[in-house]
Amino acid sequence: METITLNVGGMSCMGCVNSVKRLLEPLPGVAEVTVELTPGSARIVYDPAKVAPAALRQAIVEGGYTVAD
Repeated sequence: METITLNVGGMSCMGCVNSVKRLLEPLPGVAEVTVELTPGSARIVYDPAKVAPAALRQAIVEGGYTVAD
């Protein structure tokens, strides 16, 4: 398992936090998701054999949020 922290933009409330979690949790290989409104981050524990970091970023972007490096 590996851990990645992504900077997520566009979140303005706890509903957004829950939305980002719901976007990531169903992905294969995602074991744990912690999303924080401030500072706008998502910490994801995942199995790199099942999901790539690019797919994690894509799920967030497709949900209407931004991901900054």
